[in-house]
Amino acid sequence: MSRLPVIAKRVLVNVENTPDLQPVQKKARHDVIKKPSCATVVGTGRPPVAATRAPISRSTRVGYAATVTTVPSRGVSKAPAASTAAKGDKRTAAAADSRAGKGSSGAPTRRQPWDMRGKVSDMKGKLQNYQSKMKSADLERDVLKSSVADFQSRASKMELEIRGYQERLEVLAGVQEDLAGVRGELANVKAELANVSREKKDLEEKHRVLGTLCDSQGVELQALRTKVSLQDSSLRAANEELASLKEKAWRQEEELHSAEMERRQLHNTIQELKGNIRVFCRVRPLVGGGLGEHVQLPAEDKKSIKLAKTQESHTGKSADTQKNYSFTFDHIFGPAASQEEVFEEMSLLVQSALDGYNVCCFAYGQTGSGKTHTMEGAVGGDAQLRGVIPRAVEQIFRAAQKLAAQGWEFSFTASFVEIYNECLRDLLYKGKASGRPEHEIRVSTNNRLCVTNLTYQKVTAEDQVLRLIALANQNRATAQTSQNERSSRSHCVFQLNIDGTNAGRDLKCSSTLCLVDLAGSERMVKSQAQGERFKEMTAINGSLTNLGIVITALAAKESHIPYRNSKLTHMLQPCLGGNSKTLMFINIAPEPDSFGESLNSLRFASKVNNCVIGTASAHKK
Repeated sequence: MSRLPVIAKRVLVNVENTPDLQPVQKKARHDVIKKPSCATVVGTGRPPVAATRAPISRSTRVGYAATVTTVPSRGVSKAPAASTAAKGDKRTAAAADSRAGKGSSGAPTRRQPWDMRGKVSDMKGKLQNYQSKMKSADLERDVLKSSVADFQSRASKMELEIRGYQERLEVLAGVQEDLAGVRGELANVKAELANVSREKKDLEEKHRVLGTLCDSQGVELQALRTKVSLQDSSLRAANEELASLKEKAWRQEEELHSAEMERRQLHNTIQELKGNIRVFCRVRPLVGGGLGEHVQLPAEDKKSIKLAKTQESHTGKSADTQKNYSFTFDHIFGPAASQEEVFEEMSLLVQSALDGYNVCCFAYGQTGSGKTHTMEGAVGGDAQLRGVIPRAVEQIFRAAQKLAAQGWEFSFTASFVEIYNECLRDLLYKGKASGRPEHEIRVSTNNRLCVTNLTYQKVTAEDQVLRLIALANQNRATAQTSQNERSSRSHCVFQLNIDGTNAGRDLKCSSTLCLVDLAGSERMVKSQAQGERFKEMTAINGSLTNLGIVITALAAKESHIPYRNSKLTHMLQPCLGGNSKTLMFINIAPEPDSFGESLNSLRFASKVNNCVIGTASAHKK
């Protein structure tokens, strides 16, 4: 049995079942005082009957039981009882009820403000009631404390038991897992044992088969030994034949090398017979196609060109006369000549660069005559429109690959330099314009002409060179003039240094392929250049004039050649000085108003064609 005290149920009075109790409106306390809650009946000995509602009951817990205590409801208005008493007796009855502290029905009523004794008495009753409640609460608290302590001790014991059970369950779970693992291992061992048994049977069967094969192969081995002895004798004969073939191959390599050397010598002889300075003339077609009337190209002769000019009679009495100017060069290309035909004529000259000879090719002519188209063409565009520079680079790399089979290894170094207003500029420079270094022409230790602070780019494929050409075209100075929408305002010099070695024969060669796109000559009357364009025109014409002076001095075999009069002639000194094979393209514009410039260009080309320089020699070690 539990020792906890039984809490008695609270008894509540059902207010809803009382007919006299109705909802009460809240009122102020002074309204209650003004209206008395009870009345007396005159002429009778019975106490007055309360005319108010029954007070709402509330439960009060004392000890282990609940008692019902009635408390008057505050602020409840009490209606007066029906009586025949006189109004004068109401005060006397109210005073008597207030001293008694009760209404006419015996229920406690609100004390009058002046009834202090009654209020003190009520407070003492409440205090005694609260004290009794506190005593009973203390007793109940002591009982609960003892029960809680008992329950706590029992709970701690049960927790210890639960922990023990949990530990045992964990041990049992581990044992169960180990048991499951052992069962799995046992199953695996059984399966492996079955597999081993099957493999044993298979091996026994194979052993029997191999025994049979061993016997048969023993017979074959004996036959093979006999065959090997026969093949040994055949192998000795084959080795002797291989030795003879190697000796024959070596003799053929020697013959091939001798033939290559002879080819180079004959090739060089042919180029010398053609002249170390050769001149090709190319006539640009008109914008609408065709050729101007003043330019005449004989169909049967690919080396002659004639300029015809009609002159009016000064007196008017005689008929107009036609004056002809005839020129002869190594080859003449008409307006219909393709880029491929032009390069085919100079491809043998490019081959000389791999043979160790310096090779130079430059284009000369007035502005707008097609020099840049001849030298560069459409780089990166239509393959049929590529010019001399990309085609020469392609031929160089293809020939180098063929010579690699003969033991030659080549390295190539490319550079692009621009001569603008008699100043050298690196066209491969990628830095800021304000940080451009100054350049000077110097002679290197291997007697090569070089430019200080210039970008020399190692190249191993044709595509790398084409990208460098595109970069140089972006950095080159061009401008629009009255004669050409995109006129080159500088001389562009492309150099490809070639170094070849043949380690097997201890041979070395070095050469330079120099391809130059000269700026076009201009006349002030036609170009109408002003400001910066006039300064550029003056520098271009001055450098071209110095080039003519150098050519004239070479033709006259003068002792002093003024190469250093301009940056252009100084750069071309190795090409014009006798140790190079040189080709000049003279470009002609077919328009009638370009007759004067075309005639001057042809006369200059004729001087170059008649110039005889020393024989070029190969740079070999």
